[in-house]
Amino acid sequence: MISADIITVTEDAISRIKDIVKDSGKNAQGIRISLKKSGCAGLEYVVDLVTNPLDGDNLLEKNDVKIWIDPSALLYIFGMEIDFEETKLRSGFIFHNPNQISSCGCGKSVELKHFDLEKNYHDKSR
Repeated sequence: MISADIITVTEDAISRIKDIVKDSGKNAQGIRISLKKSGCAGLEYVVDLVTNPLDGDNLLEKNDVKIWIDPSALLYIFGMEIDFEETKLRSGFIFHNPNQISSCGCGKSVELKHFDLEKNYHDKSR
């Protein structure tokens, strides 16, 4: 299990994840966050329902919600906040990521940099 401070999940996102899991009827246990190559900026966030967790995925538990994170995505999403927004025109998860460099015009894909563990933790330990 990973530390809860690696990513932040808002109460709105937690509530929506609970609803998705409850309403799925597929023995769902939680969600999985990963990245895939896509679009003009390079990467796209992927949120999948988890019925059988994958070996090697990192587990984050918060307020009875389970979120598995693809290990290859971990350094790209370190420090990210997951929110859920519902408006008249759209609803969906919103990712506020300090590692985001840019996004495409439509907002579907993003360019991300790796979180620098050495810079952010090594310097603080001195």
